[in-house]
Amino acid sequence: MTRIDLHTHSTASDGTLTPAELVAAGAAAGLSVLAITDHDTTGGWDAAAEARPAGLTLIRGAELSCRWHGSDPPIPLHLLGYLFDPTAPELVAQLTAMRADRERRAERMVELLRADGVDISWPEVAGYAAGGSVGRPHIAQALIRAGLVATTSEAFASRWLGRRYHIPKFDLDVFDAIRLVRAAGGVTVFAHPRASRRGRVVDDAMITELAAAGLFGLEADHEDHTPEERDQIRALAGRLGLVVTGSSDFHGTHKTVALGANTTAPEAYDKIVAAATGVPAL
Repeated sequence: MTRIDLHTHSTASDGTLTPAELVAAGAAAGLSVLAITDHDTTGGWDAAAEARPAGLTLIRGAELSCRWHGSDPPIPLHLLGYLFDPTAPELVAQLTAMRADRERRAERMVELLRADGVDISWPEVAGYAAGGSVGRPHIAQALIRAGLVATTSEAFASRWLGRRYHIPKFDLDVFDAIRLVRAAGGVTVFAHPRASRRGRVVDDAMITELAAAGLFGLEADHEDHTPEERDQIRALAGRLGLVVTGSSDFHGTHKTVALGANTTAPEAYDKIVAAATGVPAL
């Protein structure tokens, strides 16, 4: 049985498994295909490819932090980019700027926490990132170590990193992100588009605009979608001619969801691979 998980994270961003551990865990979980999609980075690609177990196909990708500026304030959203050329100059420049901004943002959040007497430090937080992109989950690890919260979810709540110590971050315009990934030979899938528990979501008319701009698919089966929301996404994708994917959005111990908790149909996966010209599936 073919099992395909197209949305996972490693220590290259905010997961708790190294890229090598991630592909090993994917094989152990019975996956046939695993996509590494760290936030705004391709930093885990080489290590994942080198450690890929026999029998596991690796899809190289990234989850891009985006915003739609058609409302006030703009709405944040995430795009999964697959099989794009990681050397495409304009995309590289944008990803580099985003990672630098993420680090500045995280350092500033640590400064604010320390100013209020919270017993964490920047070297500690940066150490949790293990050379990857530093983000809120690494600050959450420090808060857990300090005994101030019990879980990453609690750390992300309003009292802590959700609002009180939250610093806005630089995101790509979503239409620019689609253009950049397409120019680099990749395809884009809108990650968890109906995850209203995370905040505001865009409407069907906006997704129709994204489809016209080259969006390739919608992620329907995701832990943050209700059964009704999954049905709505499938219906919308059918009307727009978009592929439908399902994924775990695995982060290791930062979340409770397991690898392969949601999967993508082989026919949708085949369409993604056939449409991409940046890099091949491994």
